[in-house]
Amino acid sequence: MRAYRGIVDDGVVRLEEGVRLPDGAVVTVTVGEAELVRAALRSALRRNARRRSRARLRPTPAGGGV
Repeated sequence: MRAYRGIVDDGVVRLEEGVRLPDGAVVTVTVGEAELVRAALRSALRRNARRRSRARLRPTPAGGGV
C-alpha cells in the first residue's frame, strides 16, 4: 500500500503533480478528523470572502436605469 498527497476540489480528489495511478486502480481515501474540521472551516471562510468581494464589484448605476 502507498500514500499519495492530494486535495479535494468540488468533491473530486486531485493528486499532486507527477502522480500517476494505473487505470482501474481501486483507492481508499483516509481523512483525519482534525484535517476535516480545518478544511471545512477554511472552505467556509473562503466562501464568505468571495461573497463580499463580489458585492463590492457591482455598484448600482448612478442614473438608476437603463
